[in-house]
Amino acid sequence: MRIGDRGPGKTIIDLQMLNELKTCPACSRSFNLGDPVVLACGAWEGPPRLIHEHEAVFNKKTSSYIERKCAEASRL
Repeated sequence: MRIGDRGPGKTIIDLQMLNELKTCPACSRSFNLGDPVVLACGAWEGPPRLIHEHEAVFNKKTSSYIERKCAEASRL
């Protein structure tokens, strides 16, 4: 899924997103205007969600982002 023009799954928080999204599901911190975010799978149930880019890792095999904690847990 392509969001904006930053590449597949990447975007930057704009005012509309800031009003719709409250906190990052990966780190529980608030989003700020201009934060880089990615669409990622994680420990939550349901579809991929937007999380801070630094909280995700890119999986080359699936060409998608995964929450960092999930990626580290699967490597153990």
